[in-house]
Amino acid sequence: MSHTTYLEAGVLSFTEVFAAQQKAAIRLRNSTAAERIAKLKKLMDAIKQHEHAFIEAIYADFRKPRAEVIATELLPTLMDARHAIAHLPKWMQPKKVSTPASLFGAKSYVQYEPKGVSLIIAPWNYPIYLVFGPLIYALAAGCTAIVKPSELTPHTAAVISRVIAQTFAPEEVACFEGGAEVSAALLELPFHHIFFTGSPAIGKIVMQAAAKHLSSVTLELGGKSPAFVDESADLKDAAEKLVWGKFVNNGQTCVAPDYLLVHCKQQEGLVGQIKNTIDQYYNPDNQGIEHSSSYARIVNEKHFWRIHHLLTDALDKGAQIAIGGKTIAEERFIAPTVLTHVTSHMKIMQEEIFGPVLPIVSYNTLEEAIDFVNSMDKPLALYIFSKDDKKINQILKTTSAGGTCINDCIVHLANPCLPFGGINNSGLGKTHGFYGFEAFSNPRAVLRQRVGFTTVKTLYPPYGEKIDNMLKMMRHFFA
Repeated sequence: MSHTTYLEAGVLSFTEVFAAQQKAAIRLRNSTAAERIAKLKKLMDAIKQHEHAFIEAIYADFRKPRAEVIATELLPTLMDARHAIAHLPKWMQPKKVSTPASLFGAKSYVQYEPKGVSLIIAPWNYPIYLVFGPLIYALAAGCTAIVKPSELTPHTAAVISRVIAQTFAPEEVACFEGGAEVSAALLELPFHHIFFTGSPAIGKIVMQAAAKHLSSVTLELGGKSPAFVDESADLKDAAEKLVWGKFVNNGQTCVAPDYLLVHCKQQEGLVGQIKNTIDQYYNPDNQGIEHSSSYARIVNEKHFWRIHHLLTDALDKGAQIAIGGKTIAEERFIAPTVLTHVTSHMKIMQEEIFGPVLPIVSYNTLEEAIDFVNSMDKPLALYIFSKDDKKINQILKTTSAGGTCINDCIVHLANPCLPFGGINNSGLGKTHGFYGFEAFSNPRAVLRQRVGFTTVKTLYPPYGEKIDNMLKMMRHFFA
């Protein structure tokens, strides 16, 4: 397969585009807030103009409902862009910082400069938002960008490529479609920053490639995000939020609750509320969830059979289906499914599910549930459903996660003032709002001293008793 794509300037190779972006990146260091905002507005206009094409494309890829495309892809992208436009002039301003008395007379500040040429490798599960979200922050920071959308959503990738080609010159933003071989070839280039969204396994490969060139990275990964439901939780409220958070996008969401930790006294009641909510959301006419226009599909056969295998393995090892369980292979359909009697030796509790199957782990004491979470890799998200502030604080203080919602699911992503990202196995670096701008920026330290004056002149050579006395005095006052 040829590593090329059609751009405004014709057919250009990876290396030709990269070289052009290297030159443009130097020029863009001096770009103003007004110039960057103009690009963001052009991108917003292009996305709006292609809204219908995006809705059709993503439906063709995995039958994602129109409302979900707008609510979880297009609207968040446009909101992120609007937030960046509103705040970019302030983000770009040098930030004054204090200067210690030992450097009396100097002034200090942090100046944000663009990192340079960036690479954005996006996943298939939210193929619009997870391309354009990082691109918004790359443009806001003054970077150039090469974008690689996922080959697993080819219809959407084609629209993304068309939008980028029609909106930007390739020396500023370019898009290359294709499979893993395209990503591998791009990762051979010495990018200044790489923004990758995907699995921890591929994230490790990206980080290894980045290490060859000492490229900085933002890794938005995943993992098994738990949800606590304690004995004080409102079960109806929890069920409504958990069902939406788990089954939106057919469970193919990096921050979806991957499993529930439910107090033993609450399990039966919660299962009942979840069943009622699933019927309310996806089967209100009692015609079967497979006929619902509100329920997406698994992206491809490989992922369908992967989830199917996790489900059958759990059942073979003693798990029980409390809700759902129906599958239709030819439609890549898996009904919203809830499992009970789940144990840690089942594969479904050893890897991220990334599909519409929700295991429930029952606990007797909160300490027991916390120990269970801490025995696993740190998750991208952690959810707490409780009315007990003491227990909420106990969970927050004794666990670690990229982000947390209390009495809600997923919606922490919607606040651009909060950093979004994982920790260790679930990710590296943060994005959204200022944190997204910062991810593509170098916070450059600047100290300005008066001409002919410096407090350290007394420490210049030659060294002797006078300097020894000065160092003793400095240690007394400053150390």
